[in-house]
Amino acid sequence: MAKAAILKAAISAAAFILALVPMDASAKDTQFWNLTANTITSLQLSPPGKNEWGRNQTDNDNDHTVDHDERLKITGTEAGIYDVKFVDKRGRTCVVPNVPIKAGAIFSIDEKELKDCAK
Repeated sequence: MAKAAILKAAISAAAFILALVPMDASAKDTQFWNLTANTITSLQLSPPGKNEWGRNQTDNDNDHTVDHDERLKITGTEAGIYDVKFVDKRGRTCVVPNVPIKAGAIFSIDEKELKDCAK
């Protein structure tokens, strides 16, 4: 009988704790990882080939930039394929086409991938 009471109390306590935890607490954020050589000052996404650029994602960062090897939380974007446009501190504007973005995953752009940049 004592075992049953302890088990019932443990289950009740676990249920209470789970009720307090937000459902998205374990969800990972989608992030961009800057592997370019420079600090990025603007980063926008567009459906491939559309040139319909979304909001500046660097607004999600405290200093509104993404340093080399820094990660940036991406918001308001569903999983899919996107063109990524960014501007760096050197003044380059680069477009990287057809970048796969998965919810809760990290995507990156490496300096070696940059072919379409203008100053």
